[in-house]
Amino acid sequence: MSKTISILGSTGSIGTQALEVAEKHGFRIAGLAAHSSVELLEQQARKFRPEFVCVCNEEKFPELKSRLADTSINLLCGNEGLSKIASLEQNDIVLNSVVGMVGLVPTLAAIEAGKDVALANKETLVAGGNLVMSRAAEKGVNIYPVDSEHSAIFQCLQGNKRSQLSKIILTASGGPFFKKSYDELRSVTKADALKHPNWSMGSKITIDSATLMNKGLEFIEAKWLFDLEPEQIEIVVHRQSVVHSAVEYNDYSVIAQLGVPDMKIPIQYALLYPDRFECPTKRLSLTDYGTLTFEKPDYETFKCLSAAIEAVSRGGAYPCLVNSANEEAVRAFLADEISFIEIGEIVSSVLDKFEYFDICSVDDVMKADKLAREYVTERIASAR
Repeated sequence: MSKTISILGSTGSIGTQALEVAEKHGFRIAGLAAHSSVELLEQQARKFRPEFVCVCNEEKFPELKSRLADTSINLLCGNEGLSKIASLEQNDIVLNSVVGMVGLVPTLAAIEAGKDVALANKETLVAGGNLVMSRAAEKGVNIYPVDSEHSAIFQCLQGNKRSQLSKIILTASGGPFFKKSYDELRSVTKADALKHPNWSMGSKITIDSATLMNKGLEFIEAKWLFDLEPEQIEIVVHRQSVVHSAVEYNDYSVIAQLGVPDMKIPIQYALLYPDRFECPTKRLSLTDYGTLTFEKPDYETFKCLSAAIEAVSRGGAYPCLVNSANEEAVRAFLADEISFIEIGEIVSSVLDKFEYFDICSVDDVMKADKLAREYVTERIASAR
């Protein structure tokens, strides 16, 4: 494969697995970017020899310069560095796997440069879905989903008429607190919340999976990726994470994509689309699982999920507001400032705190982000 890629978030779970895929298929790496894991970023830079390397945490830039002083690699830092790597002329495709709202601007930078995007950053579409998808259409840029659920839907749509789609079925693992009552969630600890039953992910995404906010964000993403109405999206709890999602057509046929719970499969599909090659993962054996189960989620207990669906149903800035409120609440939970159930209470309260306003520009996104974060910070401070 003679393909050149850049990876934003190269030291995270998605990024490291993407480099495994890249190495297997002989990709050329043009740029690597990480938030602050300078030691691992150095190791990746020395192994893959990209032309550009960026650390987003500017305080870590001197250390990066020191570690790579003996190389000819161009070193960058901050959000400007992210956007620079995303828009490199030599990129065939950009994998965006950074965590949080920081992923929006480099996604738009890649689109403006006419580069296809393999998207693993949920917040890009949650906060700025209309901006991103409309600009991608104008520039003729492809957005390939990397999340296992959206990749599954994308795969199930291949070879079928989009006009004949009835609905999509998003599967959810249910997280570590499946079937727990709201009262039981009052006593869960940070360690409990960080134990995901099926996937190995970063702390923020793992907490989102525990609150089911992750599925709420994927619900919003799916609306933009596949041009759906909220009522065309069904969420089903599937504990085994073997059926990654499914599509129902207007004849009521349902087509699903299955595989072992390994992110290398959707990463590789996004990077190699439309081709399929052997993937560095295990094969699925249905007989090893024996039984696959499907249940309805508990919308009342998991308030984040309900809030995200309500936000996208209302439209405008509400998806961005709930997303930013969630980011701030999860940060506070991980810092032991609030309890687990307070995450959902805070995220839900944003819906009644702010009046409707539309998202027409990146500035509007940043306004919503700032309003939500300030509200959450003040709420937490006043409760102490």
